[in-house]
Formats: sequence, C-alpha cells, structure tokens
Amino acid sequence: MFLLPTSLFALSLLLLLAFNGFSVFYIYLPGYLKSSPEPIKLLPENLSGEKTVTKLVSSVMYAVKEENPPDVSKTHLVQKPNVSMVPSPRPKQGRSTQQTLRTLGGGSGTKRKGVFATKVESFFQNSKCKPRFFMTWISSAESLSDRELLAIESVFKSHPKACLVIVSNSLDSKKGNSVLKPFLDLGFKLIAVHPDFDYIFNNTYAETWFNRLKKGNVDPGEVSLGQNLSNLLRLALLYKYGGVYIDTDVLVLKSFTRLRNVISAQSIDPGTKNWSRLNNAVLIFDANHPLLFKFIQEFALTFDGNRWGHNGPYLVSRVVARVTGRPGFNFTVLPPSAFYPVDWTRIQSLFQGPKNASHSNWLKVKLKQIRMQSYAIHLWNRQSKNVEVQQGSIIQHIVSDCCIFCNSSESSFKVKK
Repeated sequence: MFLLPTSLFALSLLLLLAFNGFSVFYIYLPGYLKSSPEPIKLLPENLSGEKTVTKLVSSVMYAVKEENPPDVSKTHLVQKPNVSMVPSPRPKQGRSTQQTLRTLGGGSGTKRKGVFATKVESFFQNSKCKPRFFMTWISSAESLSDRELLAIESVFKSHPKACLVIVSNSLDSKKGNSVLKPFLDLGFKLIAVHPDFDYIFNNTYAETWFNRLKKGNVDPGEVSLGQNLSNLLRLALLYKYGGVYIDTDVLVLKSFTRLRNVISAQSIDPGTKNWSRLNNAVLIFDANHPLLFKFIQEFALTFDGNRWGHNGPYLVSRVVARVTGRPGFNFTVLPPSAFYPVDWTRIQSLFQGPKNASHSNWLKVKLKQIRMQSYAIHLWNRQSKNVEVQQGSIIQHIVSDCCIFCNSSESSFKVKK
C-alpha cells in the first residue's frame, strides 16, 4: 500500500515523457482538399487592378499601355520553384487519369518522340502560309461532327491561305485522314498531329507541372483532365509557335489578319463599362509573348482540378487583371462583340426564327450587328448542340456565310422549317 503512490507517480511520469516525445517528432503532412466542381466568383472590383488603361474605339474596349519590353531571356527558361522538404502524400491517380493521358498521347512511350516537332515544322516551312491556326480535339475521330467541321470550314472561308494544325491523337489516324481529306482535296493546308507534350511544354512552367502529373503528384480533380490539358496546350502551342487558337465551336466570320496579341472579354460590367470576365476560346498572340508566359506560369502554380473554369477563363482573367498597367506587356482586350457577341445564357436566341414582325426586325438588326462588329462567334456547344435551327434564324444566315461544303454544313444544324 505504501508503494502505490510511488507507482502512480512513476506511471504519470512515463505518460508525460511519451506525450512530449510524440509532440517533438510529430510532422504535419499536408494533403489535398477535395471540393466539388464549382466556378470561382470573380467580381469586377477584383479585376480593376492598376487602372492605367487607354480607351479605344468604344467605351467597352481597352488596351494595356505599351511600355518597355520585359526583361526575359529569349528561351524563357524556368527556374524551378522552391519546394518544401517536408514530403507530402502522393494524391490518388485513378485509372481515368492514366487512361486520359494515353488517349491524348501524353504517355511516357518513345514511339512518337520527335514526330510532332518534325511534322509541324516541316508543315509550316513547306506551306509558307499565313496566318497559323491551331485547334485541339481530345475526343474520338468518330465524334467529330459536321458542327466541328463547319468551324474548320469557317477558318478557310475567311483565310484561304491559312495553315491549320489540329493537335489530336484520334485525328492523326486513317479515320482522321479520311475525315479531313475533303479539305486537302480543295488545296487547303491542314494537318492533324499527335501531341508530344514533353516537346510542347519544354522550358516552360508547364513542363514541371506535367512531369508531376505523370508521376501522380498532381491531383487531377473532378473536372475533366482532358479539358484542363486543352487549356494548357493552347497556351503552350501559341507560346512556341505564335498564331491563332480557336475552339472547335467557334465560327470565324471575317479575316483576323489585322489582329495581333489580342484576347477578348466575354462580359462587361454595366456600371463601370470595364470587362468582368475574359475567355480563352479565341487567342491571337506572337510566339514567346510575355502574357502567354504568365498564363502558363499561373496554370502550373495555381492548378485546381476541382473548380470549373479555374484553369481556363478565370485564369486568363486573373492574370490580365494582375498585369494591367505593368511595363513590358503589349496586348489588347477586345470587347465581347469581337468573339462572344452572345453570351452562353442567350445563345439559343440565335437559333430561333422570327415569331412576329417586331421579333423579325430584331433578328435583322442583330444579324447586321454581328456581321459588322464580330470577327467570330462562339456557339457555346454545351448549351446549343441539341438546339434545332429554325428557318430564318441568325444561325441559319451565319452558316450560309461561312460554309464551304454548304449542303453538309447546313444539314448538321437541322434546320426546322
């Protein structure tokens, strides 16, 4: 009994030493926070940045002041960012990630090493064309419908001497060649080429990010990995080669030859008349442009696969807001009428035929406005792909304006009489 207090004291002392030892050697390992896909709220007040902009033709068009060029090397070699020495757990890389990489041609095999660079450079050298257009296609060759083919038609209708490179694993095939053969038969210059991500991303922040993705050290998130890779691929292609990138649901209405280093607003704040969001469905930039460098850097350093638009439209909006007014950037922000004359929430109105006399007049005025002010029109396929084109609608007129194989193109839009 006399030994009991001593035993309790010894036991307490042992427990105290064990707790202290655990506290000393405990290391917190950060993990990934999972969240459901949701858009980021990008308010106009967060986009104002340094308001040193010059007003252009209209009250909704702005251009960043041209100042001294950036102090960057020609190759823009990337210094590797500082990495914490505390190991973090490897995120789960599901079967879908590896499968997507194989589908897109982003595997680690060496079978096609060097083919992309040789094929594209030879194509540009032999074609001697202007301007250079790029598209990406991440789905199967069979799923390329007349709608996407109309987008290709519209490129050559407005730019008969242009080159078009479609970066796609599925279209760089016998099936893809047969789909694109009608364009080649008419003498248009286009190729479909299997992507070589290692080559395209070389010496940019994208290279480090992509290597981490392949090793399973990047959480791909809930948003389609193919969609996010397409967001990055368009930036890297323009950074390496320069030219025009357009989505496959964009119809070109007139020549882009006078446009250089431009991006367009998708929406305007009605109060301030400043843009409230930009979009990356159409991009026109010189090779090695510093804004593209910043876009790629932002993608690699802030990638979030769980928020729709974070690595696309919201990314370009964040970066442009941040660099506005800084020296060394020379680019123009066009108004929505340039490429997005109708927002995705109202795109179906362009498919409707006249309901009465006043509606018919509105359609005529809107069509005339688009033809005069717009270089292209984004069809927002997710919202419009199943919508029937009614007789006398704006879209019916636009299809007639930009088609080459008109019978096939018009039939794809299912004109309802």
